[in-house]
Amino acid sequence: MKLELIRTYFPNGTNGSIFLNGNLLCYSIELPWHNNLNRISCVPEGTYELVERYSPKHGWHLMLQNVPGRQLILVHAANDAIKELKGCIAPVSLLTAEGKGTGSRVALRKINSNAFATLAKKEKVFITIKSDK
Repeated sequence: MKLELIRTYFPNGTNGSIFLNGNLLCYSIELPWHNNLNRISCVPEGTYELVERYSPKHGWHLMLQNVPGRQLILVHAANDAIKELKGCIAPVSLLTAEGKGTGSRVALRKINSNAFATLAKKEKVFITIKSDK
């Protein structure tokens, strides 16, 4: 399974659209780009494998593998990147401002249901992140 995240960068956050097989699945919010600095920047553009992970805080979720210079980059629910994210990706149902959205848990369920079904079949899941330019 291949997801594609197309980003637009803003000073106060990064907004994106997540596609599955060319179809819009949901939107995303992230921190602004700050040269890949740990916990204050969105991750660099590229292709990353997504794997299952469990934590008491986020339950079952997805984690990006092999992000240069970073670890524990998760895909989890959040509606305000600056207040709730530390370098992770939050899917949202609707973008409302730079790095802000609504309906994150609904959007997260869409991604997780598709990804976990693929992983259950022992197939890999990837996300390609790139700019809208």
